[in-house]
Amino acid sequence: MNGLLSELKEKVLDGGDLSEDEASFLVNVPLHSLFEAATSIRERFRGDLVDLCAIVNAKSGNCTEDCAYCAQSTRHRTSISVYPWLGMEEILRRAHEARGSGARRFCIVTSGKRVSDRELEYIASAVGEIRRIGLLPCATLGLLDREALERLKEAGLDRFHHNLETSERFFQRVCTTHTFSDKLKTIDAVKEVGLSLCSGGIFGIGESWDDRLSMAFTLKRLDVDSVPINFLMPVKGTPMGHLPLLHPLEALRIIGVYRFILPQKEIRLCGGRVQTLGELNSMVFLAGADGLLIGNYLTMKGRCADDDIRLIETLGLRYR
Repeated sequence: MNGLLSELKEKVLDGGDLSEDEASFLVNVPLHSLFEAATSIRERFRGDLVDLCAIVNAKSGNCTEDCAYCAQSTRHRTSISVYPWLGMEEILRRAHEARGSGARRFCIVTSGKRVSDRELEYIASAVGEIRRIGLLPCATLGLLDREALERLKEAGLDRFHHNLETSERFFQRVCTTHTFSDKLKTIDAVKEVGLSLCSGGIFGIGESWDDRLSMAFTLKRLDVDSVPINFLMPVKGTPMGHLPLLHPLEALRIIGVYRFILPQKEIRLCGGRVQTLGELNSMVFLAGADGLLIGNYLTMKGRCADDDIRLIETLGLRYR
């Protein structure tokens, strides 16, 4: 087993691409061997830099979509905070706070299928202010078309975030109010206007390893720049609220396998990292990650940014 793993590692280090069958082999290799190989790949293609980002939930709840994991849907009975738009002053306060915590990127996130034209102009104004603070502005705004994305790029947006969530096969188990094809249309538009693209998914929602690999190869085909890896945080009142947390070793294996398939891309640990990994959080970089979402998530508490900075420095890594 270790012989084939070594061959696959060298293939990737030499610039080769894994086949889906080869990637499937990684699902069962000893975890310590996978970590050693994934670390070598991360160091070769990503170096010792960890890219840090933070988010602001600028518009919370009242979403008409039915994503089965999401606490912000009006179709689910949850106890999250629901509010309309945050004021510009509060958004920029959060941006200053993120920069002071070490973040390089700052993402405006809104609930809902897409933002209105009026909301788009508000976000465009915020984007310009965030860039003046010294952060790279990102946005997560749902299903946008090329015209809307061009407006945001004109305002100074650096990156657009739009998750696939899971494989095309499994997507209908996650959401029925929009389609996987709808997501691909938005991603195509992001690429067409020349924005950096952040796209990944959520794990622990009942998907199989085949689904995980399928999504990874779709992301590879789409040539995304950053791959956010989220783990389900079950929320009471959602259809997936009864699911258990993913086992931390399973979560770490996902990171390692994704590093093999997407060796030159940012692999960023995001929602559910603290809840799922617990004391094994310190192993994310050994598994192949090179990016973190610091601070709080959309509707739940995250990890103290200072703790993440100390972890990065203790491991001899740098952050930006």
